[in-house]
Amino acid sequence: MSTSNLTAKYRPQTFGEVAGQGAVKTILSRAAAQDKIAPAYLFSGTRGVGKTTIARIFAKALNCKNAPTAEPCNECENCRQITAGVGVDVVEIDAASHGKVDDARRLKEDIGYAPIEFRYKVFIIDEAHMLTTQAFNALLKTLEEPPPHATFIMATTETHKFPATIISRCQHYAFKMLSSAELVAHLTNILQMEKIEFESGAIDLIAKRGAGSVRDSMSLLGQVLALGSDKLLEEDVRSILGLAGRDVFFALMQAIHERDFVSVGEVVKQVLDRGLDLGFFIRELGTCWRNMFLLGQSGERAIPLLDLSAEEAKEFMHWAKTFDRSFVHACWQMTVDGQRKVMTSLEPAMALELLLLNMASLTDLISVERAGALAASASQSAPAAPLKSTPPSTAPDTSPKGAYGTPPVNSASPAGRMPQNGQTPPPSEAPPWQSNGQQQSMPDHGRKQGMQSGGQPQGSMQQQSMMQGHAPAASNRPLGRSESGSPAGSRAATETGSDDSSLPDDAGRKSNNNFESSAHESENPAPVEAEFSEPAESVSSVSGPRNFEGFLQYMADSGVGGSVSGLNKCAGELKDGNLVLICNNPFHESQVSGRECRGLIARKVVEYFGPGTGLEITVSSKGKRKSRQQLRDEVEAHPDVKRVIEAFSASIISVEPRKDI
Repeated sequence: MSTSNLTAKYRPQTFGEVAGQGAVKTILSRAAAQDKIAPAYLFSGTRGVGKTTIARIFAKALNCKNAPTAEPCNECENCRQITAGVGVDVVEIDAASHGKVDDARRLKEDIGYAPIEFRYKVFIIDEAHMLTTQAFNALLKTLEEPPPHATFIMATTETHKFPATIISRCQHYAFKMLSSAELVAHLTNILQMEKIEFESGAIDLIAKRGAGSVRDSMSLLGQVLALGSDKLLEEDVRSILGLAGRDVFFALMQAIHERDFVSVGEVVKQVLDRGLDLGFFIRELGTCWRNMFLLGQSGERAIPLLDLSAEEAKEFMHWAKTFDRSFVHACWQMTVDGQRKVMTSLEPAMALELLLLNMASLTDLISVERAGALAASASQSAPAAPLKSTPPSTAPDTSPKGAYGTPPVNSASPAGRMPQNGQTPPPSEAPPWQSNGQQQSMPDHGRKQGMQSGGQPQGSMQQQSMMQGHAPAASNRPLGRSESGSPAGSRAATETGSDDSSLPDDAGRKSNNNFESSAHESENPAPVEAEFSEPAESVSSVSGPRNFEGFLQYMADSGVGGSVSGLNKCAGELKDGNLVLICNNPFHESQVSGRECRGLIARKVVEYFGPGTGLEITVSSKGKRKSRQQLRDEVEAHPDVKRVIEAFSASIISVEPRKDI
């Protein structure tokens, strides 16, 4: 008995003998019986599912002496010639070696001649995706309008490599992978014809290892039969094909249940020492978890679905009751997800061992994915695009702030110097109406006395106190005006006698703006405290209560509303004498609170709402990024997380913000 090539020995010769592919067989058989032949056919599917076999059977059905017929007789001369591969008018081409444009041109020349012996010329192009682009282009017109006596059959495992123009000219039939039951039936039939006894478990293993391919299953069967045993045993199949037995899987289950990491490592070593197929080992491990899950869920009712023997069903039922159902489901998911990682890893054995150790320590390693989303669901406020990187510090900003919430101008920096020659101070140096968080305003008579008829401030720097015995360097400089036209103001020095004796001695002495004296002063000059008077411009034309909507309109009417990007998207309210701008997120806040934008808004706030009105810019609670501790607290309080912890006796190792932005 020769078992060297079972595939060729038992290749089907009629449509009825082909395993699986019921729809394709029915269509082609009916087309042959009715003599309705398409110009071109495209057969696609994985390896070993019958593409070339059905193409040859179809060619015999078209050219049989009894044609048109649904099945070839396999007895006439034409059928025998095609079966032997010597039929003159049935040309089978391997595109891997004949895929150039010159081969396509010769094919176009041959197709023009009438059949010599048969009814049809049939061109079977195997591995057709190997044709070059030029060869495909050369066949376009021929495939679309071939002679009535010719037809093309192209077989391929990679349809995506075909040009769309070729596929549109063919009748496309997709061949499916065979089910395990179909493969078992086919292999059983062959063993019966070979008169070989076998165990059903052995055939099941070969069918599973064949993974839907008839040719692969036949090759594995021939490999096992080469052992020469009188009976096909499951143990021999596992030994020859390198497949793990049930004892290995049940030993692994015991080690996982006892959380015995050493025993888990011993199982992995046993798998490697036997030279077992790691890919199939993981597939069977996934099947074991599936069996336990369904048996734990449905009991004995699931046994027919799983196709288990009585002994195997009893063993799996025992483990299904030993493990918690949620634990089995988690291990099943880990096995399915880890299969690709193990097989593509540079160290497959180490990756497999890590996967099994993770299962054994699952209760300690369970993490809650997308913790940020769960926390947001619990607090009904989602964080604004949290990133995987370390969140920014949430410590409060303790740096000193000016009247508008901006940092005070450093007297040592050029930006902190007094304007010279009547220059206008930058927006960030606008005179504050608040000092140290207290709202202050100058008395009306003080403001009036501090202004000339032309709107210019009276007094000079000579009126200010002498600093460390030196005269002020800018004693003859007039104070500049702000961009809005308001005077920079001056402080009446009570020490030397002021024209405005009604001003309080300590009025405005706590201003946050420091100015630098002349260059010849000492290294650490004492800051000069200044107080500013109310802007000359007022908004007397606005009637009714002034609110944020009116302020936006005022900004637009002033022609500066477009200068502040994002201001219209803010929400605003007057609170404790301050205009509070609420931004949607930190990026929105950065747009509004820029140095120039903030200074401009602050000046307009004072102009519109009056002296003493401050400016605060904050972020909505829905847009604030939460600290890791806040996220952790919310995740731990979430009911779903509590159920996971209770079900698996788990603990939360870390909580990360969401990855998706």
